[in-house]
Amino acid sequence: MQRLNKGKTPRRPGPKKASNIEKDPVGVYCRIRPLGAENEECCVEMISSSTIQLHAPDGLKANRNGEYKETQYSFKKVFGINTTQMELFGDVSKPLIEDLIHCKNGLLFTYGVTGSGKTFTMTGSPGEGGLLPRCLDMLFNTIGPFQAKRFVFKPDEKNGMEIQGQVDALLERQKRDSQPSVPKTPSSRQRPDPEFADMISSEEACKSDNVDEDCCYSVFVSYIEIYNNYIYDLLEDAPFDPIRSKPPQSKILREDQNHNMYVAGCTEVEVKSTEEAFEIFWKGQKKRRIANTELNRESSRSHSVFTVKLAQAPLDADGDHILQDKNQVSVSQLCLVDLAGSERTSRTRAEGNRLREAGNINQSLMTLRTCMEVLRENQMCGTNKMVPYRDSKVTHLFKNYFDGEGKVRMIVCVNPKADDYEETMLVMRFAEMTQEVEVARPIDRPIYGLAAGRRHRARAFKDELSQRLEERGRPSSADDPALMNQLVESLPALPHFELLDPADDQSLPRLIEILERRLRVRQMMSEQFDKTATTLRSMVQQFDGQLNAKETFLQDQRCKLSEKEKIIISQKTELERLEKKSKTLEYKVDILQKTTDMYEQDKRSLRNELETREQRLQREQAERRRMEQRMQGMVTDTKHKWEKECERRVNAKQLEMQNKLWVKDEKLKQLKAIVSESSSGAGGGAAAAAGGGGGGFPPERPDKPERPSRERDHNMGRSASPSPLHAAAPVRPTHRRSHSAGGEKWVDHKPPSNLDLDTILQPILPNAIRVSTPNEKALSKCHKYVLRHQELASDGEIETKLIKGNVFKTRGGGQAVQFTDTETLKQEWPLASSRKRRSGSGEGASQMEDIENRAPVASTSSGFGYQKRRKPY
Repeated sequence: MQRLNKGKTPRRPGPKKASNIEKDPVGVYCRIRPLGAENEECCVEMISSSTIQLHAPDGLKANRNGEYKETQYSFKKVFGINTTQMELFGDVSKPLIEDLIHCKNGLLFTYGVTGSGKTFTMTGSPGEGGLLPRCLDMLFNTIGPFQAKRFVFKPDEKNGMEIQGQVDALLERQKRDSQPSVPKTPSSRQRPDPEFADMISSEEACKSDNVDEDCCYSVFVSYIEIYNNYIYDLLEDAPFDPIRSKPPQSKILREDQNHNMYVAGCTEVEVKSTEEAFEIFWKGQKKRRIANTELNRESSRSHSVFTVKLAQAPLDADGDHILQDKNQVSVSQLCLVDLAGSERTSRTRAEGNRLREAGNINQSLMTLRTCMEVLRENQMCGTNKMVPYRDSKVTHLFKNYFDGEGKVRMIVCVNPKADDYEETMLVMRFAEMTQEVEVARPIDRPIYGLAAGRRHRARAFKDELSQRLEERGRPSSADDPALMNQLVESLPALPHFELLDPADDQSLPRLIEILERRLRVRQMMSEQFDKTATTLRSMVQQFDGQLNAKETFLQDQRCKLSEKEKIIISQKTELERLEKKSKTLEYKVDILQKTTDMYEQDKRSLRNELETREQRLQREQAERRRMEQRMQGMVTDTKHKWEKECERRVNAKQLEMQNKLWVKDEKLKQLKAIVSESSSGAGGGAAAAAGGGGGGFPPERPDKPERPSRERDHNMGRSASPSPLHAAAPVRPTHRRSHSAGGEKWVDHKPPSNLDLDTILQPILPNAIRVSTPNEKALSKCHKYVLRHQELASDGEIETKLIKGNVFKTRGGGQAVQFTDTETLKQEWPLASSRKRRSGSGEGASQMEDIENRAPVASTSSGFGYQKRRKPY
């Protein structure tokens, strides 16, 4: 036996959408809730009725530029913290209820961070009813007088609606009244249910005047929740089993014959008043899953969807009964969705089931955002990417709305506290992107081919009939059997008579006369009735002729209208082509603009880099010039220093040579004196010797003669008999006054390694701060700076240099010193060269004695002298 291959069921092709469908963007509104405490930091500011601005809170990590930019976001309308629920309903939900009555679908959902007021906006609280109870109130206030009896409309379990006859509806009502009530599941929460009267006051009630009175309406409600990506029916009556409780069964999504998604097996309850509908809603609300988290005491752990379905059908031509045609039934629905808030587990510290719930909530919201991004990209760029509706139950359930089955409205709820800044920023970006998604505008339903005002005419006829019957003293009910005898009762009454005698000839003629009179009245009434019927028939025929003429006129107008519509369709097609071309060009322009901006940014960055390098090059050149000048100054200083050093050494050498020449001259003089004394005779020598010995004192030792100056030695030459030398006052060059003698404040920097020489001449700085190590505090209080530096000179003596400079402030707030002058303090020993000669020569004791016996030339001082020089710079 050959096995047949099983093939997949082919998917039915979706309805082809006309290319000329008008589209509207998704309406996105923003509502700001008040802060929990007055001292909390606010990060959201309402700029105008359509714009808000986000401020980065203090202490938040900055971006790479070092600061957060203040960002602004625009919406269709922004509602501040003082906005009432009535104002929000009038701008957002009221147009959706009017569209619902006119057979158009609608979707309204709240979106935001956990604890931002989404449930309060949708449900409200006693005295401040939310959008859901106000929508129900407006709907029933509008269609209340035109509602059909219960069970006239009946769901067909396939997202459709059937019409039952009066008898079947009556049997259904009797069956419902006879059924016992199902025991309710006891609830652990004993809080009483809020009544609708406490939610909305009578002054806030509203209704729509634009309603078709020739239709009958019925309202059906359903309430589901999407928990962990599973759908549960909140209105399903599960019998209470104290022994073994059964968990609720999840529902599945299916597609009807019109390719609309619906929840299979979902309970749809027919309601006839606002109070009944709100009671049904609160029954499901008590089953909804909520939990206590770190951020919200009553946090919604699931997405809830409350659906209001409105079924309407036209009345027949008489305006008494509903037209028994399923094709004439129109069903529209409004979905009110309360999305669970996005949350970060790092803030809520969720664990276990709470952590799993948070992950599923964030995943479904991320899928919603992905679908919006793909829709936006397909519409703006002309691509045909697949929208991932099936990744989440939320997006899969509402995919028909985004494909063009009704209006879509979103309310973004914002908590302005600083802790929610980062999550609020993500919500704002999603809302900004959602506004760019366009949804096809709903198409108006076709008008029924029946005359308008049928209900009003039927009601007027019944009222007129009742009034006339009441005027005649008859019952006003048309269903009373006594109405059948009204015609007979309106005839003249028969007189009372009796036949007592068979030969009575008067009573029978009188009876015959009365009966003939009644017959004439009857015939006259019959003729009048026939005449009235003929007149009515002629009027009906005339009306039929007029109606045919009007139908012919309407047919002609429809033909013309169809031609106009074809022209409009062609024009719309051309317009859409041009719009698509315009969008393509705009997209290209955007790309070119972005490319231009990138090039401009690169150009600016390169220009800035070039300017930076030029400035750096200029600074390097200036630094090079300064270095050259400094090196030139140092070369000049070094040159001058060595010139002076060479001059000093030459002078010292000349002085040394002059001293040697003077010593030789002295020796020659003494030798000459000895020779002259020896030639004068022995007598003079003996007498001189006796005289010298008789005194008992040795001959006085002549002082060392004063060292002659260079000019004097030059003038004297090598004279054999020099004249005695006289001491002359030392000539000192005039020096300028030291800069340290002024009245300015100085920093006297004396390193601890300097030696104290106990010299007479010392620099005096009266207004000086003495420090061993310079610091910024001391420099900031003074204007001048001096450094005492000691070093060993070439002749072995200690040389002290006073290096002076000016103190000035730098751009960075510090202190700097610019050196301007140097003073040198040097000690010299006058006999240092003689000591060196004595220690360095090898002449012996006779030379020492000759030097000690020199004639005195000048008095010498054992003190040290100071020589001041200014170092050139």
